[in-house]
Amino acid sequence: MSVNFEELDYQQTDLGELILRRRRALEMGGRIVFEVKLNEDFLMSSLFHEAEVALTDLGLAGLEGEQLDIVVGGLGLGYTAAAAMKYTQVARMIVVEALAPVIDWHQRDLVPNGALLTGDARCHYYHEDFFALARGTGFDPDEPGHLFDAILLDIDHTPEALLNPSHADFYSEEGLTRLRAFLKPGGVFALWSNDAPEQGFLDLLSRVFDEVEGHVVEFDNPIQGNTAENGVYVAKVK
Repeated sequence: MSVNFEELDYQQTDLGELILRRRRALEMGGRIVFEVKLNEDFLMSSLFHEAEVALTDLGLAGLEGEQLDIVVGGLGLGYTAAAAMKYTQVARMIVVEALAPVIDWHQRDLVPNGALLTGDARCHYYHEDFFALARGTGFDPDEPGHLFDAILLDIDHTPEALLNPSHADFYSEEGLTRLRAFLKPGGVFALWSNDAPEQGFLDLLSRVFDEVEGHVVEFDNPIQGNTAENGVYVAKVK
């Protein structure tokens, strides 16, 4: 890369302006950083992906079986999905992504995890609205009502800070109850949040699921020179 900043893709989508850019972080010795923006919001940076990996690790920890069937809601820069592919017991992963360009970036190997995911036969991209599927017949395009071992979700900033107001009903007792219906006995729903877990949402999850935990994920923020934190909610079905 001969320049310090490069816009790799620009698309107008139903959710607004979507931009993929790559820059050289001179303040970090020239490290290459990939960033995704939707309108004025930063959706993802390759600088910060510890919590996205933790979403997978916390969500899949303790699951039994050698043929796990999982869903990842939200592709982003692929860190949650790539972490799942490290688990040999994952037999199939359906990645639901509403923005077609994001899938295209991975298929064209424009982003860090593109070749890894596209080249793994266990990974299946599904261009669809995760929340619409959750209201309907589920996440398997070939088998309505199919049950999964785990559903890992990383789309909205938090259960209250939404990318689109249409997502709001998902974060209700009724919406989460619908989601639970797509999990096998012993299955797990795990949710990333930009903020530490909040007791109110933990209480809501507890009314729907049998076991609920909130985890704080800390990581270094080299830009601000401090420690930042995200949250991961884990809800289990007995």
